[in-house]
Amino acid sequence: MTPFSYNRAANAGDAVRLGAGPGAKYLGGGTNLVDLMRETIERPVALVDVTALDARIFDTDDGGLYIGAAVRNSALAADRRVRANYPMLTRAILAGASAQIRNMATVGGNLLQRTRCTYFYDDAGSACNKRSPGQGCGARDGFHRYHAILGASEQCIATHPSDMAVALAALDAVVHLQGRGGARSIALSDLHLLPGERPDIETVLEPGELIAAIELPPLPLARNSAYRKVRDRASYAFAVISVAAALEVKHGRITDVRLALGGVAHKPWRAAKAEAALIGRPPSEVSFRTAADAELAEAVPLPLNAFKVELAKRSIAAVLADLAHASGAQP
Repeated sequence: MTPFSYNRAANAGDAVRLGAGPGAKYLGGGTNLVDLMRETIERPVALVDVTALDARIFDTDDGGLYIGAAVRNSALAADRRVRANYPMLTRAILAGASAQIRNMATVGGNLLQRTRCTYFYDDAGSACNKRSPGQGCGARDGFHRYHAILGASEQCIATHPSDMAVALAALDAVVHLQGRGGARSIALSDLHLLPGERPDIETVLEPGELIAAIELPPLPLARNSAYRKVRDRASYAFAVISVAAALEVKHGRITDVRLALGGVAHKPWRAAKAEAALIGRPPSEVSFRTAADAELAEAVPLPLNAFKVELAKRSIAAVLADLAHASGAQP
């Protein structure tokens, strides 16, 4: 075992101070970091326990919801306000991992979990630019059934594993950060980076910066929302494709929509092109399929994951049709 120090932070400011040194990592539930340490993918010299960070969920003045970074995934999924006002988020969390892991995992840690690409985890025998820049990407010419079809690069085709992050991207969530330079807030859709030439740089976080909280805006259409996860087995599996969607229909036309995809890219994929294609259109199968085609038009699949393009299109159309029906509109 690689030796490391361990300190428990009392609050966000204390955590930033303790995490300022090189090689320090923040430890929440440990459901991903500890695995990576066992596999020697992560070799921190210092662990800063941040489970004492804010674990509250409360209403904001504008009618949204504040979620502390230390809130456990199970607690967030069970919160009555989330279940009523943001049902896609509850469904996304419950679709991920096991009950035991959800009871341990924190909201902040969930967003920062690293890819489950098998080539990333195989330190002994596989090339991986995310793990060691310049090695190459073993997945491109290897087994890439689960890998990205949107936003990938020659350097990396890994996908982001979080279900919760996909729902948060669709819900216009804001991430509150705390770092050496103070506090700042960014859109969750801007938190994660596409791989480009440096797939090892996964987020916009500065060294020592941590997630302090997530904020959901008031979003009335989110009451009519859903999360669908397509996977190889019914439980404890990562998404082949997932869809988070919310839909509002008035007078026979789509007036507002939110749509994000999982299992297709290096980050939760906000389907902005599909959203734009849907506004003002009737909630019909043709509209839903046209929007899905627009979003997947720039997909670049590889031989083993080419099926994902059509699967994503059908999943988008199916989820939107269900939401249209639930709203009283007949697709």
